[in-house]
Amino acid sequence: MTVIVTGAAGFIGANLVKALNARGIQDIVAVDNLSRADKVPNLADCEIADYLDKQDFLERIRHDRIRGEVRAVLHQGACSDTMETDGRYMMENNYRYSLELLDWCQARRIPFIYASSASVYGAGSTFRESREFESPLNVYGYSKFLFDQYVRRTLPDHTAPVAGFRYFNVYGPREEHKGRMASVVHHFTRQYGEQGKVRLFEGSGGYAAGEQRRDFISVDDVIKVNLDFLDHPQRSGIFNVGTGRAASFNAVAAATINASRADDGAPALSFDELHRTGAIEYIAFPAGLASRYQSFTQADLGRLRAAGYTAPMAPIEQGVANYVRSLLTAADVNP
Repeated sequence: MTVIVTGAAGFIGANLVKALNARGIQDIVAVDNLSRADKVPNLADCEIADYLDKQDFLERIRHDRIRGEVRAVLHQGACSDTMETDGRYMMENNYRYSLELLDWCQARRIPFIYASSASVYGAGSTFRESREFESPLNVYGYSKFLFDQYVRRTLPDHTAPVAGFRYFNVYGPREEHKGRMASVVHHFTRQYGEQGKVRLFEGSGGYAAGEQRRDFISVDDVIKVNLDFLDHPQRSGIFNVGTGRAASFNAVAAATINASRADDGAPALSFDELHRTGAIEYIAFPAGLASRYQSFTQADLGRLRAAGYTAPMAPIEQGVANYVRSLLTAADVNP
């Protein structure tokens, strides 16, 4: 049976394809928009049965021309740039596309697993999957929120399972193509390698410099959640996918630097030592970003755990160390 992965050449999509391959699954239809060909390396070591351009895929589902039996659709395709200001593009790409695909899956009783986002919570302090806590700050968050609302309204009438995952701050391999939207771990590793230091924002939202806190989750854990729901297709609903533990940017910077130091055979240093020696420094907070910035996020995992997902999430020190090692190894192979 075929598994369809949209956004297959992207960060989470490519990791999903690779994880499916690790299970021996190669009957995969990869869907993406490769007008930006820099995503191609993400799929170069993966095995798929077919590739479809997003527009070709949409035409095929509109005319019911997808061949074979489909086990599930893993819908990761979206514009994830939180700084994108073209609202028409964002709503067409993230909202309308998702509606069409969901309706097609429901008509054919195909399980549908899709990517939502913690950005739906905006600047709130409670991160629970309930309407009163949701107030997105930008059009990206709004596009995800609006689709979640559609799922909620139609869930009682669904003919097949639908699971939406509100990803928090995901980091890990295969995000190189994202440029400025890549994770802070990616940027910190590059900065430290090039300059011997990392730069963080000064204080904002009542937080001291570098003490803004986010729920950072390894892409490995994100993939495990997706595959667990693929294995248990009876589950439906909208679920937070984070670690449930907020970490400061200072802590992430220290973990990144110490992972880099370990690769060089150097001992770990405390945050205070790193700051005192100039390995961590602060830069002014961008004025245009302040009103749209989440200074704190921390996933409430109650609903995910209640649904039956019990695996632990990697703590930031472990997840960051694993990722930094992979980045440095790749740099050694491709200097």
